[in-house]
Amino acid sequence: MKKSNLKKLVSNLPKYPNILGRDRFFNSAVLIPLIKIKGEYHLLFQKRAASIRQGGDICFPGGGFEIGIDKNFKDTALRETYEELGIKKKDIKILGQLDTYVAPIGAIIEPFVAKIKKKAYKNMNIDYNEVEKTLLIPISFFKDNEPIEDTLRHEVQPFKIDENGNKEIFFPVEELGLPDTYKKPWGNKRHKVWVYKYENEVIWGITSVLIRDVIEKY
Repeated sequence: MKKSNLKKLVSNLPKYPNILGRDRFFNSAVLIPLIKIKGEYHLLFQKRAASIRQGGDICFPGGGFEIGIDKNFKDTALRETYEELGIKKKDIKILGQLDTYVAPIGAIIEPFVAKIKKKAYKNMNIDYNEVEKTLLIPISFFKDNEPIEDTLRHEVQPFKIDENGNKEIFFPVEELGLPDTYKKPWGNKRHKVWVYKYENEVIWGITSVLIRDVIEKY
């Protein structure tokens, strides 16, 4: 390696390392809203409208980073909260940020913990095209109730057989001359899934991961 190439490499190394391949993921941010009711802090959730993707799931307000609109992920969280719940930026106090979460489904989530003014909560302007309803759950519920622990499995699928029995190749293992082990699904990775049950609702997935992190720090 030429000295000039090494110098170029060093100059291009990031001052603050990020996530390699971030641009290949769905980049998003969520707001984890805290509201004080009768002297006790509650977490504010929303139930996604049945007509949209992942309809019926319980989640925090949030969504994808919009290039050209959001300057940073905090902007994303604030914008999505306003679009979904009608809570304005001036009524939200960002308290800090949890660690970045890289989900097995191919999404990166930047979670921001925030305090919401009680008056703003009472005057929410919910977009019912996206949100069926909101839920306010005391933090004490999560402190006092351990979640159910289940498991999901992820496999790498180099091909699939469609409903007509035809084989669709995703990754040409034979053409590349790779070992036979890659001709069939591999990986078989398992990861824990935590499930909370509150009244008649089920909270799981990314949302339950974020809840656990908040509760561990609370």
